[in-house]
Amino acid sequence: MTKRELRQQIRAQKRRWAPQLPEMSEQICSKVLALACWQEAGTLLMYYPLPDEVDVRPLINEAFESGKRVLLPVVKGEELELHLYEGEGSLKEGAFGIMEPTGSLFALENYDGIQLALIPGMAFDGVGHRLGRGKGYYDRLLPKLKDTKLIGLCFPFQLLDEVPAESHDISVGEVIC
Repeated sequence: MTKRELRQQIRAQKRRWAPQLPEMSEQICSKVLALACWQEAGTLLMYYPLPDEVDVRPLINEAFESGKRVLLPVVKGEELELHLYEGEGSLKEGAFGIMEPTGSLFALENYDGIQLALIPGMAFDGVGHRLGRGKGYYDRLLPKLKDTKLIGLCFPFQLLDEVPAESHDISVGEVIC
């Protein structure tokens, strides 16, 4: 199956599971909150979810309220810049209708200070291969996160036996669904 066909199949499953996605998101967030790496991390990279992605807004708020530094991506041309999240009121709609932070830019030389990154995906497999939405934004970002623990988040039906991967693809170290 091609990446395009796989994305179409996952989109269809997301539509079928739509009523259960909020409950599944809560369960996934609970699993993340129980992780030692979550509790120990001072700087986290997360994402502001699209309606069909694992809803990590409770995690964003929990991290922010507990004093962790929260970074969210901002689309700039073909790249993702990381900006500080400074509360719900500091968001504006950006590219692709995704809410983006208006906080200050987190400089690339500081990426080594990111302890944990929660990564969305259309699909993952058991060895951490990730299928994105096809624009390549995370493919360009992940190689910059050399010392960061990468955790992919997905709904159970998005965890597959095998995801097509190429030699340059960066795998996540763990998948939570």
